Amino acid sequence: MITVIDGPAGSGKSSTARAVADRLEIEYLDSGALYRAITLLYLQAHRNETAFFQLLQQKEISFCYRDRQFHIEIDGRPVTDRIRTPRVAEHVSKVAAMRDVRAFVNRLMREAVADGVYIAEGRDLGTAVFPDADLKFYMSADIKQRARRRYEERKPDNPDLTFEEVKQNIEQRDRKDSRRKTDPLKKAEDAIAIDTTNLSFEQQVDQICLHITNLMKS
Repeated sequence: MITVIDGPAGSGKSSTARAVADRLEIEYLDSGALYRAITLLYLQAHRNETAFFQLLQQKEISFCYRDRQFHIEIDGRPVTDRIRTPRVAEHVSKVAAMRDVRAFVNRLMREAVADGVYIAEGRDLGTAVFPDADLKFYMSADIKQRARRRYEERKPDNPDLTFEEVKQNIEQRDRKDSRRKTDPLKKAEDAIAIDTTNLSFEQQVDQICLHITNLMKS
C-alpha cells in the first residue's frame, strides 16, 4: 500500500509524512532526499553532465527510515547530513528536472515500495511516479507561511540566512517545478487537497492519518 503527498516546497510535506509514518508505524519514503543525494553526485562531477551520468551509473544508492530520520548512503557511506547544505539546495531543481534523473529516482522508489505499507512525499508522486497510489494528497500553503517554516528550520544551522533569501529561493523553486517539461508540479485530479496555511501541525497529521486508517480498515 502506498500513500503519496505532493506539494510545493515548505508546504509541510516532509514533516507531516514522517509524523504519519511514526504514528501509524509505516515506512516513510523521502523523494526530495533522493534528488538531493543525486545532486551531491552532480556537484562531485563538477556539474559536467556527461561525467555526472557516468558517475550515477557507477554508484549504489541505498536508503531506509530509522529512528525518525530518512537515511541515505552512497556506496555504503552516509550522506544524510551532506545533502542538506545550501549548495545542494541551489542546484537540486536543475538536477531534478533532468529526464534521466527522474527516471532513475522513479525506479528506485517503485522498487522500494514493492512490499509493505509506505507513505511518500514529493512533487509528482501522484501524477507521474505512483499514478495508481491508494491515497493521494496535495498539500499547499501561503508563500509567506511556507517561507517562514523553511526559514525557522534552516536558521539554526545557517545564522547568516535571511527570511527574504528563503522566500526568494522558494519562489524560484516553485517556478522551476511548475514549468519543467518533465513531470511538472501539479495536483493530481484525484488527490485530496489540504491547505495548511491555517492548520496546526497536529491537525494536518490527523487528517491524513484518518484517511489512511479508514482505508486500511476497509
